Amino acid sequence: MDLSTLPIQRGDNIIERKIRYDSVVVEHRCKLLKAQSNSVVLFHAIQNSFTMRANKTKLSIPKGSYTIGYYWKDRPYNLYVWRDEKGKYLGSYFNIVKNTYMTDQLVSFEDLIIDIMVLPNGEYFILDEDELPETLSRFENGTVLQALNSLTDSIDIFLPQIISETRKNYKHEELLPWLNKGLTF
Repeated sequence: MDLSTLPIQRGDNIIERKIRYDSVVVEHRCKLLKAQSNSVVLFHAIQNSFTMRANKTKLSIPKGSYTIGYYWKDRPYNLYVWRDEKGKYLGSYFNIVKNTYMTDQLVSFEDLIIDIMVLPNGEYFILDEDELPETLSRFENGTVLQALNSLTDSIDIFLPQIISETRKNYKHEELLPWLNKGLTF
């Protein structure tokens, strides 16, 4: 399905559906920022603070922050770029995924456990390898390791480009009305 041909526009409500590896479904209410034939960008207001940890390093995302999420049909990952309530970049997060599916009302993907947490200074950490049911090299017939290697090989070039695009195309001031509404879309 080519989303760019559907009658959807910026600001429309869309559900993000993550199907975890254990089959638990997690959904978030989002707003559409951009739809193209093979990709979607969504806005999501953070309703509950959370912290991610890698060794002794942590990244906290406070309530009142927001995510600009990038989803691609033809890439084995999605990306969340986090900003605080003032628009300051907090960090990024990649999910290794498969079966990304998009309609005018839904973006769905299957989460493949492994994630990459990226700090504002560009330092990154691979998360959740300890949760895999088998070694990373064997998990999902090696496709997760291949996706992870491809992503980490290009992250230093790719991520700064996306962060710059996010800053340019999704200005904080334009998103404030949505942020202030939270989940009351």
